[in-house]
Amino acid sequence: MSKQLLLKPRLSEKTYALSTGRVYVFDVPKSANKHEVAGAVAGQFEVEVASVRIANIAGKAKRTISLSGKRVAAGKGGKQADKKKAYVTLAEGQSLPFFAAVEESEEKQAETQEKVAKALDKQAKKEEKDSNPRRGLRRTKKEENK
Repeated sequence: MSKQLLLKPRLSEKTYALSTGRVYVFDVPKSANKHEVAGAVAGQFEVEVASVRIANIAGKAKRTISLSGKRVAAGKGGKQADKKKAYVTLAEGQSLPFFAAVEESEEKQAETQEKVAKALDKQAKKEEKDSNPRRGLRRTKKEENK
């Protein structure tokens, strides 16, 4: 295992949801196998790998256009390149820091929501206190007597 694998993490909403269950998704070279991927992840990130699943993704076909009887490919060619994805499951208690910024922003948003909820509760109590029918009763009776 002298060669180094280039691991590109896939950062999307779907992979973020998977990462909550300790599963991380990487784009890997087409020549890589499970053992090489597990060794590369363990070596680069210093974590313990529980399992690796590999998915070969066929490239999508590109649309071709017929101009004056000639078939012309729209874009860069007939189809996109094939890809290979590795789903790496880490051991219990292990994690990777890819989505740390997302988690921090979610925590900040939760704190802000709590502050807003407290302010709304405080305002509702104040309005309830102001709408008390006994408040200002003496003043209205004096005005009626005049």
